[in-house]
Amino acid sequence: MRPDKACSIVLSSAWPPRILLFLHPQAGVQLVKGTIEQGETPGQAALRELAEESGISAAEIIDDLGCWDSAHHGQTWSFHLCRADGPLPEQWSHQTLDDHGHRFEFFWASLDRLPYDDCHPVFRRALVFVCEALGSARALGGLASLLTPLRTSLRD
Repeated sequence: MRPDKACSIVLSSAWPPRILLFLHPQAGVQLVKGTIEQGETPGQAALRELAEESGISAAEIIDDLGCWDSAHHGQTWSFHLCRADGPLPEQWSHQTLDDHGHRFEFFWASLDRLPYDDCHPVFRRALVFVCEALGSARALGGLASLLTPLRTSLRD
């Protein structure tokens, strides 16, 4: 399955980890996602979209969480677990330059209390996929590397 959309999954460094979501002013709560441009890998697109939609420009991919058939306009999404360099605030706003220059309101959501009711149905299904992917053995390796710096700082 060849993806045409890339989705950035950012987890907080605190335990238990929370997922980064945002409120789109016209389309409800969403994950960072966008079109994979010609000549771009899904991972490159995920990092570019993260910078464009959230303002997080210093990040790296730590795991590929797989592809998902969204059953929405024939789109296949590629999910990437990303780690942002440095701490991120509890919430912030970011003005996009594309998509008609919307202001997105970012926040962290607990993985066990996701705001499904505030999401478009495709994002509800995407969050289910993400939670299942994060629960897989492969993703747990990515979570461990994400949380190692936090655990180290807590011991010091």
